[in-house]
Amino acid sequence: MTSHLLPLSLLLLLFTLPATGSNPVLCFSQYEESSGKCKGLLGGGVSVEDCCLNTAYAFQVPGSKLCQACRSPHWSPWSVWAPCSMTCTVGSQLRHRRCIGHGGQCPEKAEPGDLEWQLQACQAQPCCPVMGGWSNWGPWEPCSVTCAKGTQTRRRLCNHPSPKCGGHCLGEAQESQACDTQQVCPIHGAWASWGPWGICSGTCQGGPNAPMERRNRVCSAPPPSVQPPGRPCPGAPYEQRGCSGLPPCPVAGGWGPWGQVSPCSVTCGLGQTLEKRKCDRPVPQHGGPPCAGDASRTYICNTAVPCPVDGEWGLWGEWTTCIRRNIKSITCQEIQGQQTRSRSCKGRKFDGQRCAGEQQDIRYCYNINRCSWTGSWTEWGSWGLCQPPCGPNPVRTRQRLCKAPLPKFAPTFTAVEGQGEKNVTFWGRPSTTCETEQGKKAVLEEKQPCQHVPPCKDPLN
Repeated sequence: MTSHLLPLSLLLLLFTLPATGSNPVLCFSQYEESSGKCKGLLGGGVSVEDCCLNTAYAFQVPGSKLCQACRSPHWSPWSVWAPCSMTCTVGSQLRHRRCIGHGGQCPEKAEPGDLEWQLQACQAQPCCPVMGGWSNWGPWEPCSVTCAKGTQTRRRLCNHPSPKCGGHCLGEAQESQACDTQQVCPIHGAWASWGPWGICSGTCQGGPNAPMERRNRVCSAPPPSVQPPGRPCPGAPYEQRGCSGLPPCPVAGGWGPWGQVSPCSVTCGLGQTLEKRKCDRPVPQHGGPPCAGDASRTYICNTAVPCPVDGEWGLWGEWTTCIRRNIKSITCQEIQGQQTRSRSCKGRKFDGQRCAGEQQDIRYCYNINRCSWTGSWTEWGSWGLCQPPCGPNPVRTRQRLCKAPLPKFAPTFTAVEGQGEKNVTFWGRPSTTCETEQGKKAVLEEKQPCQHVPPCKDPLN
């Protein structure tokens, strides 16, 4: 694709013009699929159409928390399940996904920004907490000190009875009281006040050794007792610090002029230009503060050139009927047929890449559609999701199905000599009959109401 770059003066003019065609938005260079957040702010005051010249970009309406990708609409990954609505016994929990994109709809005709919900039953803990009871108090422990007055403690256990399912006992597991050892305590040493700072060891700042000043103190307020022996004063009897107020004076840094504006960072869609400056007029010296502010600044630039959009395969269509040329019917027989399905390459624009792979898929098959077979009932399946997830009175369902074993037809065959064996699959829905069970011949269904259902709320609101 040939790129057409605009002169810098025209790019800056485009940046200062108001956005047309739609309300101005904030434009970002990246859409983070895992979190649904916009990353890499390019700037604001541009139209959605200009921002989405590059489909890898994303945009956000000022004042909104919702980030929308520029690519064609698709469903985001499902969120994690919310916590169960009940901490014990059976409750319900929700998860959601959002239609993300621009310029179309997601499957099920959902608009960008719409949420889809799922609800399921849950059980965080099979039983609810049962409170416990305290045992008798144990004996008092020794006094906490060996001289003068202190405290002593006694304890009890939460086991009469023990709590169940995360329960506990009300009250404290220990209590304390005062105690007196009837013994004289030693006197520990304490420092007297610091003396005045001494003469500085140097006359100026700089050189191999920093100028220092020193002061002393005495362990005499009080001195440690001899009998019983007290502890000496902790720490050093002197301290030192660097001298202050000595020349030379610090020199604060100053900014030089802004340099040339760099070319636009992209050749299509929106990008950024960059200006830099140096903290060298003057350079900070002798501990002077560095320059305040930023050493670089950016501006948004608009190439007005759409970026390539690669094609994406749509979903595969349905398989065609399993047939074999020159044979009127192969249904219910061990005769290999053939069927096809196809898909469409959608969304390719502006010299983007074509979809990789084949547009049509072919497979070999046995046609078992509407074959009359005698079957047997399966075991109950697992419970499904709660439906409707955001409507009144959701229920969950499980099923037993009337199924018959597949015939023991050959799983492979050789279509052309020397080209290896081909797999053969079964196609169609046989007419399976079972003994009547609860008045049903094909599907048995069991339903249960979902309990303690939480409300569906948009997490961005």
